[in-house]
Amino acid sequence: MIPINLPKIGEEEIEAVVRVMRSGVLTHGLGAGPMVTQFENNFAKFAGVKYAVAVNTGTAALHAAVLAAGVQQGDEVILPSFTFVATAEAVVMAGGKPVFADIDPETYNISPAEIEKKITKKTKAIMPVDLYGFSADIKPIREIADAHSLAVIEDAAQAHGATYNGRPAGVFADAACWSLYASKNMTTGEGGVITTDNAEIAETLRLLRNHGEKTKYTSLMLGYNYRMSEIQAAIGIVQLEKLSSFVAKRRENAKRLSKLLAKTDRLKLPEETDKRRHSWYLYTVRLKDAAEAERNKILEELRKKGIGAEAYYSTPVHLMPYYRERFGRCSLPETEKAAKQVFSLPIHPSVTQEQIDYIGETLLNLL
Repeated sequence: MIPINLPKIGEEEIEAVVRVMRSGVLTHGLGAGPMVTQFENNFAKFAGVKYAVAVNTGTAALHAAVLAAGVQQGDEVILPSFTFVATAEAVVMAGGKPVFADIDPETYNISPAEIEKKITKKTKAIMPVDLYGFSADIKPIREIADAHSLAVIEDAAQAHGATYNGRPAGVFADAACWSLYASKNMTTGEGGVITTDNAEIAETLRLLRNHGEKTKYTSLMLGYNYRMSEIQAAIGIVQLEKLSSFVAKRRENAKRLSKLLAKTDRLKLPEETDKRRHSWYLYTVRLKDAAEAERNKILEELRKKGIGAEAYYSTPVHLMPYYRERFGRCSLPETEKAAKQVFSLPIHPSVTQEQIDYIGETLLNLL
């Protein structure tokens, strides 16, 4: 089976972990050990911002960022439903209400025009998602947020290597949240980072990740145990150095697969522009004018032939039982249509040119 994603770990990461193990410094009481601090400095430079705060998961990053933005009980946060559930989960964990807005059917990212329709007196923040590794259209979102005095918390969990107007994804948000889960463009196994140019947000994030403590055993606010370990950070330092080569290989594979799949008019292929460059976390196609059953049949046949294709996300968050029952039904026609037609194909750095050709030719034959 060619998996949809696969971590690319080398001897350098193994050696980095061994060095930490031998040092005896496996973690730090305030979450700021030497490896974590170095990783944060390196990641902030990569992300083009002043501050990076490392945590133990991407979900922790989202939750901490929502809290640091001031979201409290009863506040509303506008976000897409076409995303992994953690985006909405973080809002609920903070006591807020997720308000789902529809997507742009061309990019699958939240539509700025739909955001405007959802703003109320209770709106506190907007959470765009860089879905599949393609940056949300952040400039108009930023303008909407500034006009209404709202925070922008960007879910950049899939966007390592993506750019917007020549700058790294996340740089125009008040805070951007990155996942370092094993499937991502770079990994620490589990892990997350929040990036920001706001010193107050960065300081709040540091308190939140470590029980509200600035000094040991003195909590200044309610906090959590969201610390990143020294082992995670050591892996992250090495992976970050390799990230550009990982993304380059993903782009090469995406380009080759697009050239093959351009032979059919049944698929809408992923695109990027000079303004918005893809991280190619997921290569996602859309089966045009198809019913969900046909898309699912294609997925089934691809898997039978050893291709780990997946549908992200076949159940939008607003249709999941917990969110539907707690926050009510809403109409998101573009989201629901896309969820029935999209599927993703493997292009990660370990996929060879021969495998790309096999994936493309197999899909063409099935179509």
